Amino acid sequence: MSWKDNLKNVEPYVAGEQPKDKKLIKLNTNENPYDPGEKVNEAIKSFDASSLSLYPDPEATGLKEALALYHGVNANQIFLGNGSDEVLALIFLTCFNGEKPILFPDITYSFYPVYCHLFDIPYTQIPLDEQFRINKEDYYVENGGVIFPNPNAPTGALLFVEDIRDILLHNKDSVVVIDEAYIDFGGESSVKLLEEFDNLLITQTFSKFRSLAGIRLGVVIGNEYLISRLNDVKNSFNSYPLDRLAQAIGKASVMDSDYIKENAKKIIATRERVAARLKELGFVMPESRSNFIFVKHPSYDANKLFKELRDQHILVRHFNAPRIDQYLRISIGTDEQMDELLKAIENLEV
Repeated sequence: MSWKDNLKNVEPYVAGEQPKDKKLIKLNTNENPYDPGEKVNEAIKSFDASSLSLYPDPEATGLKEALALYHGVNANQIFLGNGSDEVLALIFLTCFNGEKPILFPDITYSFYPVYCHLFDIPYTQIPLDEQFRINKEDYYVENGGVIFPNPNAPTGALLFVEDIRDILLHNKDSVVVIDEAYIDFGGESSVKLLEEFDNLLITQTFSKFRSLAGIRLGVVIGNEYLISRLNDVKNSFNSYPLDRLAQAIGKASVMDSDYIKENAKKIIATRERVAARLKELGFVMPESRSNFIFVKHPSYDANKLFKELRDQHILVRHFNAPRIDQYLRISIGTDEQMDELLKAIENLEV
C-alpha cells in the first residue's frame, strides 16, 4: 500500500477564468465593475501598516457591529470569514452532520457538491422546473439540511421570501441555508425571517454588491446559538480569519452603503437594457434578479458563441453541464462593456 492511497481524492470546484490579458472584457465571474467607493479608498490610504505586525481582532468587532446595525440584528448574530466560500464550507462542517441527505437544486452553485464530497455529506439534487425555478414543495421531504442560492446561480431566478418561509415551515428539524450572494440586485433578503425561525442561516458576500471580490469577505447571519457553533468550528480551524486591512475595508464599505446601492441600481438598469436587446436578437433567458443574465439562442451553439466572443476579446462563462450546456452566463459590466458585447453579437449575426 502506498502513501498515495491515504490522500483525499476529490473533484475540485473550477472557478471562472482570471485572464492575464488586460484587453479582454471580463464578463465571466460576476464581479462588480464599479469602484468600491471613496470611504474604502480612504480606509486603505489611512491604514497603519505598522499594525500588521500584530494579530487582528479575532472577533472583527467593529465590522460586526457595523453589519449588525445595517441588517437590524445583534452583533452576536454575525459570523465572518474569508469570502462566502469559506463560510459556506464551515456551515457544511457545522450543520450538515446527519445521516439523511441534504437537499439543493440540480442547477446551482457548483461548490455545494464539492463540499459534500470533501466532507462525506450525503446529498440529493432537486431538479429545477423547465423555467429554472425552485418548486418549494420539492423541499417538503425529510432531509439532513437545505441549501440554495437566492437568487439562484447560474440562472438568476429569484424565490420570494414568502416561499422561503413555507420551506422553513416544512423543515423545522433541519438547518436551512439561504445563500444571498446576489440578493441586492433585485431581491428581498430573508433576514426578517430570523425572528421567526431559529434554524435559518443567511450567507452574503462583499464580492458582488460591494465591489470587493479582491479582499475575500463573507458573512453569515443567524440566531445566536447557530452562530456560536459556527464560531466553535472556525476556532478549531483558524481563529484569525480576517486580517486587519480586510476588517477596515469591510467596515468602510458598510458605512458607504448608500453609494454602493446606487451602483447596484446602475447594474440593474444595464441588465434590463441588455436583456431586452438580446431578446430582440432571438435569445431566451429566465428573468434575472442578479448581476448576470443566463442566455441561450435556439439556433446558435453556446460553446461556439463562447469561443467567437473570446476571439473578439469578450470573456463570458459557459457551463458544460446537463440541461445548461446551451446557455452562457454573462456578468453585467459597465454600459460601455455591455455595448461592446452587443456589438460583437450583432456582428456575428446570431
